[in-house]
Amino acid sequence: MIRTGLNLVLAALYAIAGCLHIAAPRPFMEIMPGWVPAPGAVVLWTGIAEIVGAIALAQPWSKSLRHAGAIGLAIYAVCVFPANINHFAIDMATADGGLGLAYHIPRMFAQPVIVWLALWAGGVTDWPFRRRR
Repeated sequence: MIRTGLNLVLAALYAIAGCLHIAAPRPFMEIMPGWVPAPGAVVLWTGIAEIVGAIALAQPWSKSLRHAGAIGLAIYAVCVFPANINHFAIDMATADGGLGLAYHIPRMFAQPVIVWLALWAGGVTDWPFRRRR
């Protein structure tokens, strides 16, 4: 019951984020590391990836499709981590500190949790809740 609820919440959040990547890409472009080629295309395709992953994660009919969506979203969360680090660096370099450490430090620690949450909510892993035999 909890897993299903978190699955749907996570899918909804990824779908919203994906729509924002497509409809309002500017904030995502601003935090893109300079070494990323074709940043506009990357933001567009990351938005599409989030939406497709959210649909796969939320559908109740195919366990393998749900697992694929969960794995895809976990990989996605790993791949966008450089943008989160870059955002942290950009903000800390501003005179006012941008969003500040109270935002960025929890965000840095949350990223691995988000990776795990996608895998757990999608049923790919039971860790750390599996029962010992």
